[in-house]
Amino acid sequence: MGSTSWIHWVILLVVVILIFGTKKLGNMGGDIGKAVKGFKDGVKGSDEDKPVAPPAPPATPSTIDVDVKEKNKL
Repeated sequence: MGSTSWIHWVILLVVVILIFGTKKLGNMGGDIGKAVKGFKDGVKGSDEDKPVAPPAPPATPSTIDVDVKEKNKL
C-alpha cells in the first residue's frame, strides 16, 4: 500500500481528467499560475517599485509665549 508505481499515477490522472475535464483543469492551472506570478511580482516589486521619499525637514516648534501676550493686554 505504501509503494506507488507509475501505473497508479496514470490511473489517478485518468480519473481526475474524467471527473474535472481538460478544459476546467487547464483553467485552474492558468489561474494558479497567474496567482503565483502576481504574488512573486508583488513581493519583488515591494522593494524595487516604491519610490524613496526624501527625508522630511525638521519641524520648527510653533510655541506661543503666554507671558508676552498677557503683558500686552495690560
